[in-house]
Amino acid sequence: MKSDSSTSAALLRGLGGPLRSSEPVRAAPARAPAVDLLEEAADLLVVHLDFRAALETCERAWQSLANHTLAEESAGTFLEVKCSLCVVGIQALAEMDRWQEVLSWVLQYYQVPEKLPPKVLELCILLYSKMQEPGAVLDVVGAWLQDQANQDLPEYGALAEFHVQRVLLPLGRLSEAEELVVGSAAFGEAQRLDILQAIDTARQQQEQEHSGSEEAPKPNREGSVSHKFLSLRMLVRQLWDYAVSHFFSLPFKKSFLAALILCLLVVKLDPASPSSLPFLYKLAQLFRWIRKAASSHLYQLCICD
Repeated sequence: MKSDSSTSAALLRGLGGPLRSSEPVRAAPARAPAVDLLEEAADLLVVHLDFRAALETCERAWQSLANHTLAEESAGTFLEVKCSLCVVGIQALAEMDRWQEVLSWVLQYYQVPEKLPPKVLELCILLYSKMQEPGAVLDVVGAWLQDQANQDLPEYGALAEFHVQRVLLPLGRLSEAEELVVGSAAFGEAQRLDILQAIDTARQQQEQEHSGSEEAPKPNREGSVSHKFLSLRMLVRQLWDYAVSHFFSLPFKKSFLAALILCLLVVKLDPASPSSLPFLYKLAQLFRWIRKAASSHLYQLCICD
């Protein structure tokens, strides 16, 4: 950033060029106030680390540019000063943790995305992608790339590739990235193949993540069913132990009725349903067997006594 401002200032200082003895003495063009403000803003940013003052100085410089009438030969320098002011302002906002304001701050001076300098747009992409918010610059960069005048710039190919790598791929917009690479003449053949390979790799990773997310809930459902089944078995066992421990203290009919009600509650059978008859029949047989075994056990105890 400091080098940008120094370069811009040096260009302005050298507009008149060195005078030769054979040339008539000419008055040097008036130095634009914005250039002095640019140098001041860069000094506040880099040397004094006063980011707020640096940003305010940039804004004063922008206002000076809006009110200053430029000579025709200094139009190129005017554009460089504007770009350098943006670089200093972006850095100052980022240092103050106000990076969310960068895009709106820049656009208030350039009005439309298509007019942004490539270097400023690259800084915006880099900043928002670093902050994990590439979607914030998606529409702005897309509008810049679609502009016919920008497609003739030498920086177009590098910026388009940067957009693919930093914005489209992280957002999962693979078809849009592929369309941009295939449809643009700004990419060389080797460059195009490398980017398409990166897009294909991203697509494979996306498919793997998608299939993994579909398979992930299955073990959870199986585990949930297994846990419920184990809980039910433990409950039935506890109820069964309780029923057996109190079986001999109750008459047979009451025991059978209590067990029947218990089974109806746990298994949720419908006694009136024909499908329930085999189960009820087996339950009755089981209680008859228990009663017979209990009677035999009591008879043996009486003999021993």
